[in-house]
Amino acid sequence: MPPANRTYRVLPGRRYPPGATVEDDGVNFSVFSRHAVGAELLLYHSASCETPFQIIPLDSKHHHTFFSWHALVVDLPPGTHYTWRMEGPNDPHGHGWRFDSEIELVDPWARAVNVSSWNRWRRQREGVRPHDSPRGIVLAEEYDWEGDQPLRLPTEQSIIYELHVGGFTRHPSSGVRHPGTFDGLVEKIPYLKELGITHVELMPVMAFDEQDVPDQVWDSGLRNYWGYSSFGFFSPHPGFCVTPEQGTHRRELRDMVKALHRAGIGVILDVVFNHTSEGGARGPTMTFKGFGNETFYCLDALDKGIYLDFTGCGNTVNANHPLVTHFILDALEYWVREMHVDGFRFDLASAMARDAEGRPMANPPVLWEIELSDTLAASKIIAEAWDAAGLYQVGSFPGYRWMEWNGRYRDSIRRFVRGDPGMVSEVATRLAGSSDLYEANLRKPINSVNFVTCHDGFTLWDLVSYDRKHNLANREGNRDGTNDNLSWNCGVEGETSDANVLALRRRQAKNLMTLLLLSQGIPMLLAGDEVLRTQQGNNNAWCQDNALSWLDWSLMERERAMLGFVRGLIALRKRHPSLQRRHFFSGQLAPGAEMPDVSWHGTKLDDPDWDDPELRWLAFTLAPVQQDEAILHVLINMDERARVFELPELGSAHWSVAVDTGRASPMDVVAPDDQTRVDAAQQVARARTILVLEAR
Repeated sequence: MPPANRTYRVLPGRRYPPGATVEDDGVNFSVFSRHAVGAELLLYHSASCETPFQIIPLDSKHHHTFFSWHALVVDLPPGTHYTWRMEGPNDPHGHGWRFDSEIELVDPWARAVNVSSWNRWRRQREGVRPHDSPRGIVLAEEYDWEGDQPLRLPTEQSIIYELHVGGFTRHPSSGVRHPGTFDGLVEKIPYLKELGITHVELMPVMAFDEQDVPDQVWDSGLRNYWGYSSFGFFSPHPGFCVTPEQGTHRRELRDMVKALHRAGIGVILDVVFNHTSEGGARGPTMTFKGFGNETFYCLDALDKGIYLDFTGCGNTVNANHPLVTHFILDALEYWVREMHVDGFRFDLASAMARDAEGRPMANPPVLWEIELSDTLAASKIIAEAWDAAGLYQVGSFPGYRWMEWNGRYRDSIRRFVRGDPGMVSEVATRLAGSSDLYEANLRKPINSVNFVTCHDGFTLWDLVSYDRKHNLANREGNRDGTNDNLSWNCGVEGETSDANVLALRRRQAKNLMTLLLLSQGIPMLLAGDEVLRTQQGNNNAWCQDNALSWLDWSLMERERAMLGFVRGLIALRKRHPSLQRRHFFSGQLAPGAEMPDVSWHGTKLDDPDWDDPELRWLAFTLAPVQQDEAILHVLINMDERARVFELPELGSAHWSVAVDTGRASPMDVVAPDDQTRVDAAQQVARARTILVLEAR
């Protein structure tokens, strides 16, 4: 913290690098603002100070180079908080300019931000008050990575676990020292390691505005829980830190990344570059609007006071403007280089494929820059390949290295397991890695991130317990969230004490999880599904920072049977390289092989009967790809009646049952040494049941 009553000498500084950079002589500040005619830098002792201790006016002669405003504050210590004020024309409808010299702005390149002074709704209703904005923090702490580097696990071996940093440990049952923080997640690493996943995919951890919610939601005491409302793309979210007022953001996140890496678990960040927390014309000016509104956002060509909204959140980032592309790439490379993260999942990534006027581009510069960046070359890059305005690019997202959340996979598997007929051909394609989406344009099974559930929608237990969404708690009249859940409640809507219904729901949950972990491509699990967490039918819990969304750790004991089942499935996937293929099946004998890489069957061998419109069952055999690997044979029966399946002959080997979703724990998933041998030439699969057999 700077000494009280001291005024610091100011030199011109330089335009590069952007942000606040600690140097030998002091701190160099630089921001981009193309059309500003003046700037002020405001310095604060701490997050709690009501007024700045020094205001530094910048003149265009000494502190302005090209489109940047800059200053070197001599001997300024780290820990100083700061904001900017920009002076310039205000012409939102003609040129899109929204300069306002009364509004303090947070530096887009700030390495840490503090929101103690920020009250979005007071500003919205009462107007701008002096010094009421989020603040950047000057950081210069040394950090000992102890040799840590981003992990480079082969993509085909990945098993992703999507979680919310706050909700993962905020429930009182978590028992951690600092619930809802990066530190709290560190305490749960042994659980993640025992589960067997290889990567955590963290819902947004870049600084976001928790107050960005509609009026009626805010007035109900709810807030933006999920975090898809970013404004600080270089700063860890202060709400996930133990001591953010001390500027410990980077250290706390780095400690978490390093600890996860020590456990062999990679870190993928869910990032939101499609829109920001500033919203549309009625939204507040926090950062980009005040530095370069016309540059950072897509605006209507005839009236630039209108924000083009392809995200459903009020604005769309003009991601393919050269300066914005550079900003996005700079942020991503920073998180890899300085924070050691292993990859990114891009929210509504198709919005980033649009030009300034909203037209889809064949070769969007920002997406290709991300794909071809040397710094990001080993990072996982995953697209949510659609946006909120109808651009759907699953299977056709620009680029080759991009992985995609495969929404087609989710929908096909849900429909099949709930009992829709005539799905076997479609489901076989999804199980085999979705070659119809990826093979023709030279991509691979590993381009497909397979999922049945994610944060957006029903949990696994709710998917088998509800036919309809129940979102009244969101205070939006149950209008929010999708109506097309492709779910089945097994005969009763919601909670029930009917033992038969509950047994069927558990079997259906196992079926969905089994198919996910038997599919080619990259499986992604939603945190809590392994213990059947419920949101009571809420399929859009974005504003529910409470027990409805939090993970109840007492479920680990109450649902230990399901937890054991999921652990066993993950272990089975890991011991079978045939489930982790980089290339699509050929269905042919490879040189020296004794059987095709895959064989498809119905109840009779080699007779899948693809064209039967009523078919609800399927079987397939996978050849081993390593010498010590077992052959896999999978029987899938989603019919309401039991089916008898022929089994392939093995010669001197024999089949054993590894998985039977119709059995109770611990016989539903069985380690190789404890498996039951099958001596018959046929095997019965009961109604709505999946069996996995191994042969050695």
